[in-house]
Amino acid sequence: MFTIGCHLSIAKGFAAAARDAASIGANTFQFFTRNPRGGKAKELDPADLETFARVRAEAGIEKILAHAPYTLNPCSSKPETREFALQTLASDLDRMERIMPGQLYNMHPGSHVGQGPERAVDLIADALNAVLAPEQTTTLLLETMAGKGSEVGRTFEEIAAIIERVDLDSHVGVCLDTCHVWDGGYDIAADIDGVLEQFDRVIGLNRLRVIHLNDSKNPCGAHKDRHEKLGAGCIGFDALSAVTNHPALRDLPFYLETPHDNLAGYAREIASLRAARRA
Repeated sequence: MFTIGCHLSIAKGFAAAARDAASIGANTFQFFTRNPRGGKAKELDPADLETFARVRAEAGIEKILAHAPYTLNPCSSKPETREFALQTLASDLDRMERIMPGQLYNMHPGSHVGQGPERAVDLIADALNAVLAPEQTTTLLLETMAGKGSEVGRTFEEIAAIIERVDLDSHVGVCLDTCHVWDGGYDIAADIDGVLEQFDRVIGLNRLRVIHLNDSKNPCGAHKDRHEKLGAGCIGFDALSAVTNHPALRDLPFYLETPHDNLAGYAREIASLRAARRA
């Protein structure tokens, strides 16, 4: 099954998001757990979750992906910022168990803000060790990053170093963002096989659970992280379609984070990707 969706708002509830997904030909969706710039999460509505369970079953939605707020930085030099990250992670993981057990929660690893990546790796792992629990069914994903500023996670080696320090590493996976790895210097257009071989050697393809499918406004290695619509950027539609058709990736869920003002844009991209999907 080709599992494809996009980022959707849950402002009107999870059931409404599932209906929006179905209306554009999607069978999954991503959502922010709270305002992407931080803040308190909206209380869960039991009636909405009950309706969501019915609607997602009708729409064939088996997987959803939560995204942590961008302000989450467990490797900050400021203790209060690290404490916010811990509280948010713990709260979000608890909420995921109530929304839909057995799902995925994605986070940007963080920015070391001058402390250096080695210190950042230790702090991120410490945070994950503090919030992951043996009984949880949610898998926490570390997202590959473009490497702008002091971002951690530009290289596969940095992601691997974090996971190696996590005690409950069976609860941790990776989200590969096509724009980010491209901007980070991995040429997925000319050498997708080579990039995946490197990922497998350093991290392990068994850790790869989700693909963020985005084109990039920038050339490979720019370290800028500016998403573009599929086919309108430097990666190109053919290369991104090849990602969805790659034998090592085709069974993973794909999420569009392309810049559209309405659902119609996502619907067009999903239809194009489905049309290019090989049997």
